[in-house]
Amino acid sequence: MLNIEPNLSAPDDFYEALIDMHRGLDDKQSAMVNARLILLLANHVGDLDVLREAMARARADVVPSG
Repeated sequence: MLNIEPNLSAPDDFYEALIDMHRGLDDKQSAMVNARLILLLANHVGDLDVLREAMARARADVVPSG
């Protein structure tokens, strides 16, 4: 089951690290780093049902353009 409750011990520090990870990158590089991070974290989670639930929640209410 996907945990959607606050679970970071230092959320502000995480956000700062996430922003720092993108510093100095162009849009293409930033997208590549995001994709790599997603794949690393997905591997860490390792449960396809949890990952599918996370993807569905991330996509919810986002209307495709075009």
